[in-house]
Amino acid sequence: MLTTLQTAYTDTRAGDLAWCLGKEPLPALATVDLDLTGPRAKTINVQMRLLGASHQVLLDASGGGCSETVACMTGSSTPLPLGVAKRIGDWEYEFAARVEELSRSAFAGRAQELLALVADHPNGLAGRFPGDPHAFTAMLVQRDPAGGAGGEVHWRTWHAYPQEGRLVTTRSRVTGLA
Repeated sequence: MLTTLQTAYTDTRAGDLAWCLGKEPLPALATVDLDLTGPRAKTINVQMRLLGASHQVLLDASGGGCSETVACMTGSSTPLPLGVAKRIGDWEYEFAARVEELSRSAFAGRAQELLALVADHPNGLAGRFPGDPHAFTAMLVQRDPAGGAGGEVHWRTWHAYPQEGRLVTTRSRVTGLA
């Protein structure tokens, strides 16, 4: 799903992004709810949330839940890490982030490619910010395609900063959901 967000573009710099695990749901500008029922009929509910300041993913499955927030958060003391691995109850959570610096033309091409990928995907959500067609946040969630016994959900996000020519990409994975 691709939507135009009805808000000002509040993420002003890639360096302003912060990461937080376990934050309560924040007000969202757009959401998509997914029921990722697996081969063993284990239900995993995922909510993708586009915020005025980037994204939040809420995961709920038998045995627990978690939330991941990557956003420009006032007063946050946790900058965007390159990588994190944590145990959440019986689950394993992994997070990785990278920042790409692109030329103006390369940025425009990459933005169009990512928006097309996510807009047409049944488990995708992308929001464009008004004022620049390349200012966006996009998310794509998938369950382990092999339907493994371990129960895995992973997601990718992209946060575009056209004024800087920077694209922040994150990858997250939660295993042990079965």
